[in-house]
Amino acid sequence: MNSLIKLEITRALRNRKFLFFSVIYPSVLFVIIAGSQSNSDEIPGSGGLSVPAFMMVSMASFGALTAVLMGNSERIAKERESGWVRQLRLTTLPGRGYVLAKTASAAVVSLPSIVVVFVVAAVFKGIHFEAWQWLALTGAIWAGSLCFAALGVAIGYLASGDAVRPITMIIYFGLSILGGLWMPTATFPQWLQSTSSWLPTHAYAALGQAIELGDAPHAKDVTLLVAYFVLFAGGAAWLYRKDTLKA
Repeated sequence: MNSLIKLEITRALRNRKFLFFSVIYPSVLFVIIAGSQSNSDEIPGSGGLSVPAFMMVSMASFGALTAVLMGNSERIAKERESGWVRQLRLTTLPGRGYVLAKTASAAVVSLPSIVVVFVVAAVFKGIHFEAWQWLALTGAIWAGSLCFAALGVAIGYLASGDAVRPITMIIYFGLSILGGLWMPTATFPQWLQSTSSWLPTHAYAALGQAIELGDAPHAKDVTLLVAYFVLFAGGAAWLYRKDTLKA
């Protein structure tokens, strides 16, 4: 499994288009959205977070989501069509090992997207936190991305090569917008706020927002992400075994 993880990381780092959209694109969006906002402008209902600080966590989370979800789903669908997955089945690698290898490699690649957004926010908008907060923010957003890496594996086995991109894009933008990564959920109608609070992306962004306020992540958000990770990883492993039986 370690060899597969190393191979996946190497392949991802060689994909320049993937690196642009997962590492550079979120930082550009941060500058566009928060560039004209003052650090004294607060997000309603955020507990006192400024617009730049709020968007920093949102875009770092969005970048990690891009890296693990888009990368995994499309790559796996193509591997299934090319016969690479069939070759892996001839080895002793179990279904859970394949899922964990894909999840772990995607999460490693997501780390640069988080760090770059933080550096851009600190340099261009003067956002400052304590050292422990920067470390906690990086760790929380990175660890939370594992949930969406598992989702990417599941989509890669659920959709065909032709259908995987539109399906992934719908899920990708749907979770990003409804989960509050593009705009505060406080601006949503009340019924939509209640719904979005149960989405994994809402819990994901809430991890970083709590740390920015000097608090520990809320138990509900951590529990939601763990539950979604178990659901997505279990579904991905089941789809891998199902695909194996059909082959």
